[in-house]
Amino acid sequence: MAVVGKRDYGQFCGLAAGMNVIGERWTLLVIRELLIGPSRFNEMIDNLPGIGPNLLAERLKTLTEHGVIEQVPVPGDGRGKFYQLTELGRQLSGPVLSLTRWGLSFLDESASTGVVRAEWGFLAIQAMVVETEIPDIDEVYEFRVGDQAFTVAVKAGEVAFSRGQAEQPDLVITSDPDTFVRIGARLITPFAAIATGRVSIEGQPEAIQRCTRMLGLV
Repeated sequence: MAVVGKRDYGQFCGLAAGMNVIGERWTLLVIRELLIGPSRFNEMIDNLPGIGPNLLAERLKTLTEHGVIEQVPVPGDGRGKFYQLTELGRQLSGPVLSLTRWGLSFLDESASTGVVRAEWGFLAIQAMVVETEIPDIDEVYEFRVGDQAFTVAVKAGEVAFSRGQAEQPDLVITSDPDTFVRIGARLITPFAAIATGRVSIEGQPEAIQRCTRMLGLV
């Protein structure tokens, strides 16, 4: 599919064709926001400082034209619309998480003054999962990051991620967004964060060990 009005690499290659759609500046960060959950235009402006409304509108238009995202009415709001990923767009989850995991190694103290959100830390947690270390028992881990809550549920060897509190978590981890991302970037160890009071954990030691192994933190 040609990219209307956009630069085309002119190569008969899957990577080039994909980059025609998502290779522009800010596009993957728009995808990141929608992987976290459906979002209104103004919410994305707030969560992507520096993008500007005209550029965001252009990126959303391109992604919509290619069937990567779609606009959906907001229930109870006759004029409200939010954006969400289509099935085609959700297929970017794996590549984006892999790129997130790869990019964590480039985070250092020089970038630590940048904007940070709890949701980005939770995306990093998803990227950190070591498939061979997924526990062989069913457990639920709740992460409370700033004023946000996220749930990681392990069942039958599969891991599911969702926003919101867990009903009966086996493990509760509480932190602030900055520390959360620093742990993922290996700028601080979980044990150092606990020792300094930046992270608190409630749960059985065995559950803690299984969770940290699954996230490659031991």
